[in-house]
Amino acid sequence: MDKSGAIEYINQMFPTEASLPGVEPLIQKIQSEISRVDAGILTAVRQQSNSGTKAKEDLAAATGAVQELMHKIREIKTKAEQSETMVQEICRDIKKLDFAKKHITTTITALHRLTMLVSAVEQLQVMASKRQYKEAAAQLEAVNQLCSHFEAYRDVPKINELREKFKNIKQILKSHVFSDFSSLGTGKETEETNLLQQLSDACLVVDALEPSVREELVKNFCSRELTSYRQIFEGAELAKLDKAERRYAWIKRRLRTNDEIWKIFPSSWHVAYLLCIQFCKLTRTQLEDILDNLKEKPDVGTLLLALQRTIEFEDELAEKFSGGTWNREAGNDGEDANKGESNNQAVIDIRKKYEKKLASHQGSGSEEKDGHKDLSVPGAGFNFRGIISSCFEPHLIGYVELEEKTLMETLEKLVQDETWDTEEGSQTNILSSSMQVFLIIRRSLKRCSALTKNQTLFNLFKVFQRILRTYATKLFARLPKGGVGLVAAATGTDGQIKTSDRDERVICYIVNTAEYCHKTSGELAENVAKIIDSQYADKVDMSDVQGEFSTVITRALLTLVQGLETKFDAEMAAMTRVPWGTLESVGDQSEYVNSINLILNSSIPVLGSLLTPIYFQFFLDKLAASLGPRFYLNIYKCKHISETGAQQMLLDTQAVKTILLDIPSLGRTQKTSASSYSKFVSREMSKAEALLKVILSPVDSVGDTYRALLPEGTPSEFQRILELKGLKKADQQSILDDFNKHRSGVTQPSVVQSVVPAAPTSPAVVVAAAAAGNAISTMGIASREDVLTRAAALGRGAATTGFKRFIALTEAAKDRKDGPFRKLFSP
Repeated sequence: MDKSGAIEYINQMFPTEASLPGVEPLIQKIQSEISRVDAGILTAVRQQSNSGTKAKEDLAAATGAVQELMHKIREIKTKAEQSETMVQEICRDIKKLDFAKKHITTTITALHRLTMLVSAVEQLQVMASKRQYKEAAAQLEAVNQLCSHFEAYRDVPKINELREKFKNIKQILKSHVFSDFSSLGTGKETEETNLLQQLSDACLVVDALEPSVREELVKNFCSRELTSYRQIFEGAELAKLDKAERRYAWIKRRLRTNDEIWKIFPSSWHVAYLLCIQFCKLTRTQLEDILDNLKEKPDVGTLLLALQRTIEFEDELAEKFSGGTWNREAGNDGEDANKGESNNQAVIDIRKKYEKKLASHQGSGSEEKDGHKDLSVPGAGFNFRGIISSCFEPHLIGYVELEEKTLMETLEKLVQDETWDTEEGSQTNILSSSMQVFLIIRRSLKRCSALTKNQTLFNLFKVFQRILRTYATKLFARLPKGGVGLVAAATGTDGQIKTSDRDERVICYIVNTAEYCHKTSGELAENVAKIIDSQYADKVDMSDVQGEFSTVITRALLTLVQGLETKFDAEMAAMTRVPWGTLESVGDQSEYVNSINLILNSSIPVLGSLLTPIYFQFFLDKLAASLGPRFYLNIYKCKHISETGAQQMLLDTQAVKTILLDIPSLGRTQKTSASSYSKFVSREMSKAEALLKVILSPVDSVGDTYRALLPEGTPSEFQRILELKGLKKADQQSILDDFNKHRSGVTQPSVVQSVVPAAPTSPAVVVAAAAAGNAISTMGIASREDVLTRAAALGRGAATTGFKRFIALTEAAKDRKDGPFRKLFSP
């Protein structure tokens, strides 16, 4: 009871007098509980006292045990030190004896090896003097091994004496071997039958000597072999470019005739391989001198023949010694160029390194030294392909010029013989000359890539660019010239384009041909980039040429539009000659509209069948962009347009719009492009419709209607509209003043498309729509919904349109689920 006192507790326990007899038992119970608690407290106190005493006793016992342990550890350490001292005293004499035994054994072994070394050196000296090469080779190996054991005894005079003696013997052996090899190739090997065997044994001695001895021997041998080559081909008679093939015949004959004799060399020496390397370097130097000292440009035929023979020779060497993996052949028009991608990068790097050394004309001595160091094994670091032929590279300008001349002449002939028509049965609709142009280019590329893939090929690629640009110019020149109208003004052409049916087909062929050339020139650049040397690959680009062909395509399509635009000249003139101000009634579409329809029906199907969908769509867009504004401006050229004339012209406008919308079906284009084109035509023709609706509006609200339907119109155009409506100058001035005062009024450019149905099925609907347009301009408010509502209401009472025409309009409005007129019929 946290919050109750004793009195409250007693009152709670004994609330009445009847409960007082229970006081005595409660007191006894409480006293017994107090006694029990006191006994528990006393017991706990006693236990705590006993625990403290025992803890002190345990701590004292542990301290004593630790001290005893420390005493025993000190005794053990003392005894261990005494034992160690005793063992050292016992083993001191044994250790001395052990060292003595080891030194005696080493001394005996060294003396034994020294005896062997002295004996071996003396024997080697005898063998060297007698030229016993086979035995001397084995003895050299033994002496070399024995000398390796005395590396630590260089300060011993006897050892130094033996080393000097051994060095002198090796020098004697080297001089004997070089002397004997000097007779190789002089004819003595046929007279002395054992000479070849002796030289074969001498090779064993060379292998036992330092590697530099073998390099020097092979170098001297190759230089001696090429001495006669220098003498023969440095003379005036054979030091000519047309004698290059005889150079390669000489070395091949030398390799063939001496094959048996040169078998005395171990295969690991690769004597023939190193001889060919030196031959190639020497030949390159001589050919460079010949080419540099020519007084005139070399004959292209002679130069190419020498280059071709050189490349064939390099390929033979590369195949014989597996010296390179670069695929020189271009394959089928460059299709096999990917074979070179598997080249070992190390081989490529080393080849470039040595080509750079050769090109810089460094000293032959250091060049030879580096060459033997890195190129001692065939295929490990040298590529014969290009080692000689690369020296022709700076002198192939004449070849490129000849190729360009040939290609230009062929191009001129192809264009001259071009019929500007496709072959019968052809499904490509492109000119045959374009395919022939790329055929001759591919042949030229194949010829050049078989000779070189460096600067010359890149120069030839530039020739290909010039050829294709010339062909693009030829295609452009074949387009009909001149042009008038909006498109002509935008493109900067002059004159008037008149195109026949054949001209239209030719233009389509030119468009398809330019597209073919655009695509194929890009593929040509990709093929050249694959086969040309990597340092030129990034420079191979046909984007400028492709841009020229794109320009041809654009100008051709615009010319096609201009040609059709010219065909409409007579119809546009006929439109202005119609007496629009005196028409008494609205009838069917006018004759000039029928003529426009006939022109399009005769041309569009042919164009749609010849052009690709994307270019046909471009042509249609440009045609709509030309014909729509032209039709709009042609309305201003009429003299006077009455209300009936404006209604008839609006009917004609809808007919022209319908004709334009039907063009995609004539050309069989895709649905997606036809849908996009329909929106484009509707947008272009809406301005002419809006203009006619302004003309139909009453005089008192013509300004408001003009601002609502033609918000981008100018005051001069508005004045011309007033003239078309037949207003006098005096009447026009007040309207113009009011118009200029309220130019910032209604600006709703999209009203027109909402009022007039997209494709009416009868003239009555169109005329009723015109009446509705007439009504739009009779109010002076800016709200679009109010404009449309009032226009519809005024349309009901338009007496000049006829009740039947209005009924046709209202019935059409009822059928629509949305639109500005639907609200008139809603509850």
